[in-house]
Amino acid sequence: MVAKISLGNSLYGAICYNGEKINKEKGRLLDTNKIYNDGSGTVNLHRVYEDFMRWMPSHTKTERPMMHISLNPHPDDRLSDTDYTALAHEYMQKMGLGDMPYLIFKHMDIDRHHIHIVALRVGTDGKAVSDRNNFYRSKDITRELERKYNLHTAERQRITSDMPIRKIDLSGDIKRQVANTVKMVGMRYKFQTIGEYNAILGLYNIRCEQTDGRVNGREYHGLVYFATDDNGNTIASPFKASRLGKFASRTAIDSRMERAKDNIDIRPTKQSVSEAMAESSGKDDFIARLKERNIDLILRHTDTGRIYGATFIDHNTRTVLNGSRLGRQFSANALEQWFTAGERPSVVPIQPDTRQEQPQPDTQPSQSDSQQPESGNAQSNTAGQQTTGGKSQGHQPFSQGQPSQQFQHSDTSAHDDVPSIPGLDLFHTGPGFDAEEEAFYRAMQRRKRKKRRGPRL
Repeated sequence: MVAKISLGNSLYGAICYNGEKINKEKGRLLDTNKIYNDGSGTVNLHRVYEDFMRWMPSHTKTERPMMHISLNPHPDDRLSDTDYTALAHEYMQKMGLGDMPYLIFKHMDIDRHHIHIVALRVGTDGKAVSDRNNFYRSKDITRELERKYNLHTAERQRITSDMPIRKIDLSGDIKRQVANTVKMVGMRYKFQTIGEYNAILGLYNIRCEQTDGRVNGREYHGLVYFATDDNGNTIASPFKASRLGKFASRTAIDSRMERAKDNIDIRPTKQSVSEAMAESSGKDDFIARLKERNIDLILRHTDTGRIYGATFIDHNTRTVLNGSRLGRQFSANALEQWFTAGERPSVVPIQPDTRQEQPQPDTQPSQSDSQQPESGNAQSNTAGQQTTGGKSQGHQPFSQGQPSQQFQHSDTSAHDDVPSIPGLDLFHTGPGFDAEEEAFYRAMQRRKRKKRRGPRL
């Protein structure tokens, strides 16, 4: 038997949650302790709330005076209402809560029937029942009750990295399935936007929405999760992230997206998608060839059927990437043109990424690297040579006393006065301009100026 204990400060919320189950005929009130019970199996929310408040001390330092406990026997155990009631009373007695006011509910919303207990954990003197080592005490008590009532031993299912992720099963515990799926997706996959996050969740019939607003003058930013069917229609009440766990919160997801920016390598996915595109004759063939490579393509369409979003989910590298992040030829517009007009995007061969290599002061450009294509009527220049007045000047080493002409730009009006630094003669602009290389150059310049100024006193 698995016991889950939650502490809180919302008495009315806990009562309403269980009362909602009763109203939907998916639960009933089994018994109470020090709280009025008419024996009908239903609950009068107003009367129950007033009874609890009579036992609530007027002054207490306890911030979370309420306790919500769920007791979950093994699915193979079949207990009567009398057994559930006796089990709950004995559990509360052994936990030191036998004299506290509490309600015992039976939930039948899933095949595995279980019980919920809503209890006050603060005495009339304002002192709370100690919750120290609650987990270990509860586990010992459940094992003792399993032996006494001849129940199967049940353990809480632990989420591991090799567990398969499955779609939501309507006949099961939807909240638990949503929580497990969200947790496993967060553990395994790397994504950088909420849209990419929703793309991978959508494979398992879950949707996530951001909630922003203001309550009592305070801003809040959260997430809400929805269980859906295969058509994207909501099939259950939404779950706030706080009900699923900290791993599902806005803070946790934002943190994962921030870390992913430094950990994602798009090259393996881009290579696989490029190969599939080159071999494909159209949309269906392209999607099938991606499937063979263990990649899912999620397409989003407007009401008129036009593709406005494309996301690739690579289950090999466990990365989720919008098409435009891979390259222009993989964007939604490019795929729309291909699928409707038959204009196949031109696939650029994947080149090795050398941006991580640190430049060395004495690096000399090789003869093959020094060739630069012509642009318009401009003459062909190399990284190690400069053509001036029709004459070719050799590569000159950088020196502090002589301004360098190594860093050649296509826009002379904007860049002619920019000096070079050692080793950056390999990074040339013009037709091959790269914004990241330019940013790297500026960072090196700032570092050099700081060194000349010396430490600040």
